[in-house]
Amino acid sequence: MPVKSSARKKISQAEGRDLDTKIGFLEGLIRRDPQYVDALQLLGDHYTRRGRYLDGLQVDERLARLEPRSPLVFYNLACSYSLTGQFDRAVLALERAIQLGYRDFNWLARDPDLKPLRQQPIYRDLQNKIRQMKTKAR
Repeated sequence: MPVKSSARKKISQAEGRDLDTKIGFLEGLIRRDPQYVDALQLLGDHYTRRGRYLDGLQVDERLARLEPRSPLVFYNLACSYSLTGQFDRAVLALERAIQLGYRDFNWLARDPDLKPLRQQPIYRDLQNKIRQMKTKAR
């Protein structure tokens, strides 16, 4: 499953047209099969890369209902919440991802999609929880 990344990276006009074509194709697939998880995952990633954060959030919320045991789904949901300024929800989604087994803390600390969240005071509590987990794991 793709992990959202570099959502804020500028894309060229050609890349934008290519993404729009892919988005249109995936939207058609999902209209025919609303539970097509792989297509939803790609669509959410493409929406985010295109800067369509609210659309990406809707896809990630749908995926969380379809895949409630996937740490990566909840990680991506946290990214969408961060990009849309819903920081309390972002922390809850990250906590759920960690509870389900997400452990790529190095990426979490530098993922550009989580930068808005990392700038919030609420993120410090999560950082402390992660530090405690790392200490216990040693």
